[in-house]
Amino acid sequence: MSRKVRTALTLVLIAGAFAYRYYRDHAPAPDTAPSHKAHATAVAPVPPRLFGRIAFAPCTLAPEFGASGVEAQCGSLSVPENPAAPQGRQVALHVAWVPAGDDAPTEADPVFMLAGGPGQSAADTFPQVAPAFAEILKKRHVILVDQRGTGHSHPLSCKDEEEAAKSDADTGDDAAQSRRFAEQCRDALSKSADLRFYTTTDAVRDLDAVRAALGVAQIDLIGISYGTRVAQQYAMRYPQHARALVLDSVAPNSLYLGNEFARNLEQALDLQFGQCGKVPACAKALGDPRSRLDALMAKLRSNPPTVRYRDASTGAFHEDVLKPEHVAGLMRLFAYSPLAASVLPLQLKEASEGRYETLMAMAKMLHGKMAEQMAMGMQLSVVCSEDAAGFRADPTAEATLLGNAFAKDLGAQCAVWPHGAMPADFHQPLTGNTPVLALEGEFDPVTPPRYGAEVVRHLANARLLIARGQGHNVIGAGCMPKLVAQFLDTRDARGLDAKCLATLPYTPPFTSFNGWEP
Repeated sequence: MSRKVRTALTLVLIAGAFAYRYYRDHAPAPDTAPSHKAHATAVAPVPPRLFGRIAFAPCTLAPEFGASGVEAQCGSLSVPENPAAPQGRQVALHVAWVPAGDDAPTEADPVFMLAGGPGQSAADTFPQVAPAFAEILKKRHVILVDQRGTGHSHPLSCKDEEEAAKSDADTGDDAAQSRRFAEQCRDALSKSADLRFYTTTDAVRDLDAVRAALGVAQIDLIGISYGTRVAQQYAMRYPQHARALVLDSVAPNSLYLGNEFARNLEQALDLQFGQCGKVPACAKALGDPRSRLDALMAKLRSNPPTVRYRDASTGAFHEDVLKPEHVAGLMRLFAYSPLAASVLPLQLKEASEGRYETLMAMAKMLHGKMAEQMAMGMQLSVVCSEDAAGFRADPTAEATLLGNAFAKDLGAQCAVWPHGAMPADFHQPLTGNTPVLALEGEFDPVTPPRYGAEVVRHLANARLLIARGQGHNVIGAGCMPKLVAQFLDTRDARGLDAKCLATLPYTPPFTSFNGWEP
């Protein structure tokens, strides 16, 4: 499996833009293709607007994947890179402020949204989830802090690893390629950053510095995926300032990122593919998707075909060998969203009949997109400091799609990456009375519902809500935005009337190129 697919631990929800026809037919010319890179840019020179002691200016949070842009205020706060050297190198934290309705909140506690990854920018990813915050913004400001090492906060982005892999290509030594990439990335980034100080613990300290600079006593935290780790760690270190937590797609403190990815994906695919057997038209037209996947992987391991495919971004035709890692990575990423996964049974049937073009095109496009969304250097600083000591190879996982690739490759990279410090109780569960609402998707392939149950079990004032038929990142599903806003108002998770979640529909599989069965 490619290093990009293995190293990018968590992605935001894959939207409907990944439907079959997009990959098959949508191919804008290079000079007309719209840019989907999210960014924040000042729109006009106007006097700064103060929130606490941070000066802000108008900016636009530009969308990814066709989401609407979000008008905001952008500013920065400088903090020491090394907390033990306050006069040393500084990190300018990028802070975006999305004001409450009419710019006058009725509640004093702002909401901090914490992005996933590790390695994603809060400001860049917010437009994708902004509709889920509409109710919240009626009463509360939303604050987006690009975690140090991401987005516009001194990003630790590594160049593509293809050059690093060339010298190892003949050996087929994946661990050597991973290690060489990490060494080159480390050496390049170390010229302008001490990589020991870009961990979750450093980010939590930064969040409280932003809180203090804004002049607010308490904040609410909404963490998504890896952001749930940051939220839990903040509540552990600054319980007096954590008013309430919403944990969407929960990563428990006890989790060592990477150890259970293979197991979780297998379970999610079994659940999602099982939906085909419940739809007569799908079962008749497509058979058993899981059996087709197993047969395809066996073929690719023994006799991988050369495929001519059309590049989804440029429209140009290419040829390449379809390898097991292409399909494994595609299955994992599409499993994040049942809407995207709904095209997989049809594509597996196509492959079973020797038509591989679309699988290859989708895999190749995702391969390129992943590195664009993640600050890989920051990710390695987090994972190597907080998770590397717990990496464990699972012999039973070797027969799965992902195998032990994450632990092996990350272990090789972390062997040469600088390690930061973390508190002795970092992997202990969050306890206490902080109000917590945990959200999980029934089909989540990376943070399954049992993770949310584990976190809630240790808390006195918490509740888990499971969104049926949903995957990763569920804050925007159905009535969930309303429930989250109500929770922030009352801080009473157990008192929420969540019966509306029972109306969430299951996404039917594509049974033909025309879409779902009517």
